[in-house]
Amino acid sequence: MTREMMTGNLAAAWGARLAEVDYIPVFPITPQTEIVEALASWCDGGDLAARFVTLDSEHSMMTAAGAAAAAGARVFTATSSQGLLYAFEVLYTIAGWRVPLVLVNVSRALASPITLEPDHNDVLAARDSGFLQIHAETCQEVLDSVLMAYRIAEDQRVCLPVMVNLDGFYLSFTREPVTKPEPDQVRAFLPPYRPAHLGFKASAPQSLGVAVLGGASYTYFRHQMQLASLNALAAHQDAAADFARLFGRRYDLIEGYRLEDAEDVLVMSNAFATKGRAAVDQARTKGRRVGLLRLRVIRPWPADAIAAALRGRRAVAVLDQNLAPGLGGILFQEVAAVLYHEPARPKALCSFIGGLGGKDISEGEFEAIFAQTAAAGDRRRGIGPVLLYTEGEQHTMQELLAIAGNVEQPSAITPQRSGGDPDRPLSSTGS
Repeated sequence: MTREMMTGNLAAAWGARLAEVDYIPVFPITPQTEIVEALASWCDGGDLAARFVTLDSEHSMMTAAGAAAAAGARVFTATSSQGLLYAFEVLYTIAGWRVPLVLVNVSRALASPITLEPDHNDVLAARDSGFLQIHAETCQEVLDSVLMAYRIAEDQRVCLPVMVNLDGFYLSFTREPVTKPEPDQVRAFLPPYRPAHLGFKASAPQSLGVAVLGGASYTYFRHQMQLASLNALAAHQDAAADFARLFGRRYDLIEGYRLEDAEDVLVMSNAFATKGRAAVDQARTKGRRVGLLRLRVIRPWPADAIAAALRGRRAVAVLDQNLAPGLGGILFQEVAAVLYHEPARPKALCSFIGGLGGKDISEGEFEAIFAQTAAAGDRRRGIGPVLLYTEGEQHTMQELLAIAGNVEQPSAITPQRSGGDPDRPLSSTGS
């Protein structure tokens, strides 16, 4: 094994290279393009024996990916943001075909307004497509997750496509030390793909995605996808155990940090969980018994593991880097559903919205999360959704609006100010 500095994008490309993929249909989009540029260079130089094809759109890209996987190829592709939405129709089709492939999504916020910075509305919009979802925190985890994704997708109990997600810019272009396994090690974990149920053979034609007439047949096939997705929970655990044995790194469905004696727990995902852990450490120095639960696998939803981790806590806060307008945080709703039937469920469940469009989450905002969550636990009543937005950011926004000639804002979106400190979080709960 060798260790070198890699961006998250390069780590994703190395994951595909080490998986010895056969077919790479692509369409470039920021901030994902570096992935396909690396793969194109390796294919052109003979370092990767794969067919690299540039398509005319993400819709065509995903169609080609699904068709190649149905023909028995190991397929890799990548996209981001609006590109994922352009491919959306095909996501459902491919999952319905039950063909295993890996799609890396480099999260970027959706228009409008347009931005190049990340949040998770793009990837979470695809959570019901039938694609499994793994969300990575570090560049090392990106590479490792691509390898694990192929192992899970190609498991005969599963046979579903997998999406590996990483945060744009915060991870895609950040260089971190990454341990790169040797090809022989990877082959021991991920043997060549030899599907028994797929392939192209003129003498033995097969049909995928045929039309069904009547709800009974349709229900049967949809339920098979549901069962296969649930099978992925066991397939992930088997893959995680083998990965730890071969490479010394363990990845579970969820990841806890300082949970042993935690009264209050912050739930979050992706790259900002690194900042969340630092905030937990800081809060511990001030006497707060807090911990962090990182959601690594989003689909299938690891309900039992989440319930076990949060059972008996005083209060739980879910920090969503997404926003479903008219509802609030997406993952908050799913965590709440998990805890509803728990006899020892937390006394308060709090919802926070942060990191939209790549907005940073400051140390002061994490402090506010822990303080408000503890108070909610004492009152036995949750709060939220609370928008994380500092006074300094509000002041800057007001200045920009004044420059644009739009000095008045609708009162519904104007938070209440809580003092003169520009780094102090606003006090509005948004509820």
